[in-house]
Amino acid sequence: MDEVSNIVKNKKICVIGLGYIGLPTASLLGTKGFSVHGVDVSQHVVDTINEGKIHIVEPDLDIMVKSAVNAGNLKAGIEPVESDVFIIAVPTPFKGDHEPDLSYVESATEMISPYIKPGNLVILESTSPVGTTDEVVARILKENGHDTEKEVCVAHCPERVLPGRILVELVENDRIVGGINPLSTEKAVEFYNSFVRGEVLSTDSRTAEMAKLTENSSRDVGIAFANELSLICDEEGINVWELISLANRHPRVNILNPGPGVGGHCIAVDPWFIVARSPQQAKLIKTARLVNDSKPGWVIQKVKTKAERFKKPVIGCLGLAFKADVDDLRESPAVDIVRQLIKENVGDILISEPNLSSHDEFELLPYEEVIRRADIILLLVDHKEYKTIKTLELNEKILIDTRGVLQ
Repeated sequence: MDEVSNIVKNKKICVIGLGYIGLPTASLLGTKGFSVHGVDVSQHVVDTINEGKIHIVEPDLDIMVKSAVNAGNLKAGIEPVESDVFIIAVPTPFKGDHEPDLSYVESATEMISPYIKPGNLVILESTSPVGTTDEVVARILKENGHDTEKEVCVAHCPERVLPGRILVELVENDRIVGGINPLSTEKAVEFYNSFVRGEVLSTDSRTAEMAKLTENSSRDVGIAFANELSLICDEEGINVWELISLANRHPRVNILNPGPGVGGHCIAVDPWFIVARSPQQAKLIKTARLVNDSKPGWVIQKVKTKAERFKKPVIGCLGLAFKADVDDLRESPAVDIVRQLIKENVGDILISEPNLSSHDEFELLPYEEVIRRADIILLLVDHKEYKTIKTLELNEKILIDTRGVLQ
């Protein structure tokens, strides 16, 4: 196992998937002196990165990618190359009735298998259902002839970063690392300790997988409580934002803020991974998911009720991203709401999303124009641009503020 002990010294990394986690990870490692080869199925993404540019919005990512590429430490391609460490950072969405879709993980594992040699470390960073590292990644490698007990190490290290702060949190946050066996855990911990300033916490792969799902399920339950409060307060004529602010003055109360639903790949998806494996036990987790998934429908009904006042209402929708100040639309409730308003022909729909220059499905307009032309203002995302809006600018317009920005 001398080859394995030299993993960090060899410094050759292959990152599969150059999206919101893979690209920041690859560029960070490149700036740390590792030789990094990034892999993506999109030729456009590959070409963009090789030009030292980026295809997603994340503060300072453009500077880091350009630096890593110019230094010769980051290259991108369609196919993997032989490396010492393989990091899988591909999507793990769900399919059908919220069943986990692990096809991307399976494809990525099959893709790297021919390039793996004894002494390599394979790390799954994609958020995954319990058992994926062992039952999918390690199983496929074993079926392809690799010795995952003594020669090839396999581990899981879930990302725990916040969009908008990814480059900081990749280094500063504590990391949870779990291998399929003690040797895999040891080598994965050694790797992350070479560039992470936070504490690297060791466990087994199943616990590491469950830890990430638990973190996001806990947040989802908290948001569901806030969203349920918003429904009750609407019926009672109470300002939910004021209510939460007052309740949070209690020293042991910390209620989250409601919104139009829950989006992003993590919180809107991860709890279903627990429910899928433990449907009889995960009653509270499932209920929270149902509460949060129902909130977009409630918002749509609010808009339709207000729209009845107009012959042909103009509805200005502010924001498409799943959270503030990012361009990430994954599982965004704002997108679902806008789509449904258009589908039901509720009125003329005007859309603003300041973090996107264009969109394949929607025409995007400056938010100032949206506000000027709209009869109803539907604020869906608390982007910093919208926080500068003065209530006087709204004149007699109807405001539906799902984020409490203009309350």
